[in-house]
Amino acid sequence: MDIKTSKVADGIEMVVIGRLDTNTAPELEMALKSLQPAKQILHLDLSGIEYVSSAGLRVILLAHKIMLPTGGKMVLRNPSEFCRQVLEATGMDGILTIE
Repeated sequence: MDIKTSKVADGIEMVVIGRLDTNTAPELEMALKSLQPAKQILHLDLSGIEYVSSAGLRVILLAHKIMLPTGGKMVLRNPSEFCRQVLEATGMDGILTIE
């Protein structure tokens, strides 16, 4: 998995590429925990996700929870078709903001 983080006008963009599963979820979790959340938006770009497991979904929810207490929010950008299907099947598409 590859994670690229950059500053954007209204917050932070994090692009995740590859598989988000039991083996790689801890890497994304560490990257998320290193953020300094503030009243900003975390744009989590999932267009390059080939596969997402329950461990990956847990980390996506963690990102959402990290941003909320500071008045910020997380937006999922361009989830891959597989990722979108998993989000819909689990009902997470009703909880998270997806662009």
